[in-house]
Amino acid sequence: MFEALGQRLGSIFSGLRGKVSDSDLIEFTAQIKTALLESDVALEVAEGFSNKVLENCKSKSDEINKSTNPASRIFEIVNTELTQVLGGSARRLQFAKTPPTVILLTGLQGAGKTSLAGKLAYYLKSQGNTPLLVASDLQRPNAVTQLQVVGDSIKVPVFAPEPGNGIGDPIDVAKAGVKFAKDKLHNFVIVDTAGRTGVDQALMQQVIDIRDSIKPDETFFVVDAMIGQDAVRTAKAFLDGVGFDAVILTKLDGDARGGAALSIVELTGKPIIFAATGEKVTDFDLFYPDRMASRILGMGDVASLSEQAKRAMPEETSKKLEDKFLKGEDFTFEDFLSQLEAMKNMGSMSKLMGLLPGAAGMKKQIENFDESELVRTRAIIESMTPTERNNPKVLNGSRRARIARGSGRAISEINSLVERFSQAQKVMKQMRGGANIPGMGALAGMSNLPKPQQINLPKKKSRSGNPAKRAIEEGI
Repeated sequence: MFEALGQRLGSIFSGLRGKVSDSDLIEFTAQIKTALLESDVALEVAEGFSNKVLENCKSKSDEINKSTNPASRIFEIVNTELTQVLGGSARRLQFAKTPPTVILLTGLQGAGKTSLAGKLAYYLKSQGNTPLLVASDLQRPNAVTQLQVVGDSIKVPVFAPEPGNGIGDPIDVAKAGVKFAKDKLHNFVIVDTAGRTGVDQALMQQVIDIRDSIKPDETFFVVDAMIGQDAVRTAKAFLDGVGFDAVILTKLDGDARGGAALSIVELTGKPIIFAATGEKVTDFDLFYPDRMASRILGMGDVASLSEQAKRAMPEETSKKLEDKFLKGEDFTFEDFLSQLEAMKNMGSMSKLMGLLPGAAGMKKQIENFDESELVRTRAIIESMTPTERNNPKVLNGSRRARIARGSGRAISEINSLVERFSQAQKVMKQMRGGANIPGMGALAGMSNLPKPQQINLPKKKSRSGNPAKRAIEEGI
């Protein structure tokens, strides 16, 4: 969603060269403001952000220009301010003192509340909780049925005493659902409510009545990130009419410009707690402002990539790989295969590569990546003998020809894989002594992409070896 903004900011940073004057800073922050406005960020937020960046840069101008890389120092300032605009730090769920913790979902029709309810339930279940879904949307056609289908798919019970389609009292259902959860010892209750195509008093009153009857511990406003400026206006209307504790953004994987995420916290004063980034129930997680700022500025989101990999890879396999690297043992095709298996459970390769630093500069290559490459790669590796997998150096011409016949692939594909595997080995060696990211070796070996484009920060100017000439250069 933030690709266009990230690319624009990257080009703005690349224009910084050497020492930076006040006029340079004014022009720089004006360009940032324009880039934000073009990404659907609210005018007052764009102005406030650019003014804060300008103020901080001016107050630290001596420090910036004394730095060996002034542009890098400005980059840090922008990153810090962007993190603050997005909320500063991740918001966590507030648990009830006495279970169950009741969560009320509100929002407009089409925001994806029902699907979101399932994702939230799955997220809670994966952490060892026992959530219950309550079908209090009795007006939208088939809303109750949809929630039941979602609940069945994730093996989470759904409390749905009324068929919906205009039949039944949503307030009674919500109250009965909370009582049912207490009786059956569920520690979370997620109440799905009806939405409308626009903000109206009837919608507000119904949600207010449900809120007052069940007294939720958390009220979340679910908003479609793709509706741009309307997302902020709608959020403010719900905040004034019903009130909510935090925001959940849906459809962050869409093609919108992302202004909602950058505006909604600043203008409502409420944090974003969760974000849905796809259609799968696993495409959902806590919203981390610092990670989102990092992605917008082209630095990737290695922390999220690592967490996804750890969830997808069995703990035993991950521990085995970690022990190998600590001992200095080489990354093998056996390890590569185990990581491919984990990556299959992590979702789209294109999404994974989008979390890598410099991904904005590889947009075209990432979009054109052939997902079936995973299947072909696995077929090649499985056609190798155990000796070949554990010692790729033995892969001579005749062995590669045999592997090609066994996997049904061309010899050129075998050669290409071996070359990319060599790159993956180098990546894993570089990671020794640092944080081990399960699946990173396979990701490096599968990508077949050029190196990520970095922000072109100015290099330190070399000094002349001649003392007299150096004195002239330095203005002595």
